[in-house]
Amino acid sequence: MKKSAVLLVVIMLFFSSFKAVINKTTVSDFKLKNAATNKFVSLSDYSKAKGFILIFTCNKCPMAKLYSKTLNNLNSKYKPLNVPLLSINSMDTVVYAEESFRKMQKTAKSERLNFPYLQDKNQIVVKKFKASHTPQAFVIWKNKIGTYDIKYEGAINDNAAEPEKAVNNFVSTAVSELLVGKTVTTIKSESFGCRIFIRGEKQKMD
Repeated sequence: MKKSAVLLVVIMLFFSSFKAVINKTTVSDFKLKNAATNKFVSLSDYSKAKGFILIFTCNKCPMAKLYSKTLNNLNSKYKPLNVPLLSINSMDTVVYAEESFRKMQKTAKSERLNFPYLQDKNQIVVKKFKASHTPQAFVIWKNKIGTYDIKYEGAINDNAAEPEKAVNNFVSTAVSELLVGKTVTTIKSESFGCRIFIRGEKQKMD
């Protein structure tokens, strides 16, 4: 092979690798108030965490309400393995009074949530993740430099009403694969629920 051809291949490989790096979604830390304890929570509070299960949810969405028991079970299973679950309410409290912090406190108590229920009052975190509705799941995993990469995005499973009959337990499968060093088989799935409207932004009703 001629030197010019070799050089071209090297250049192409370099830019392909560079593109892969800059397209990787890295998650920055955040600090949000926990309705269950009235204290602030951040990713850095979990020094031993290998990753996190993050769930965008809310008080009143019928679909989100179906998942309380499932989320408790996920946290009970994976928190001891250093993959805790954090839930985030990013609903606009100006428009939806039922999503207030006080109502979140009531939800955390009535649903007996065993994980933090965090209020993203200024909708900063939802914008970072570009989450669009509730419930929507993200699995993030610690990388070699100590920050977190998004490894999975989408539905929690494929049967909200009867989780024991779910064929695809997307979140659980993704975390289990990551814990043994495997690549996540399904990195994205379609999820359904209530729309998260970003305050001040014009959005289509769909």
